[in-house]
Amino acid sequence: MTYINTHTARFHAPARKRIGLVSLLDLWRTRRQLKSLDDRALADIGLTRREADAEAARPVWDVPATWRD
Repeated sequence: MTYINTHTARFHAPARKRIGLVSLLDLWRTRRQLKSLDDRALADIGLTRREADAEAARPVWDVPATWRD
């Protein structure tokens, strides 16, 4: 039979990434710059005007899924 010493056992929740204020401000700035690009510049990076406007309209706290995992 196995016994667990509850006084020394450590239980940790899965680590969550912390999103810093600097990262959020950088994301906000990047989205604003994306909205200001002309259609030719957007085509160079593979985006349409509609996609750029949709991304720029997202709130700053709506971060990419990879930041949340």
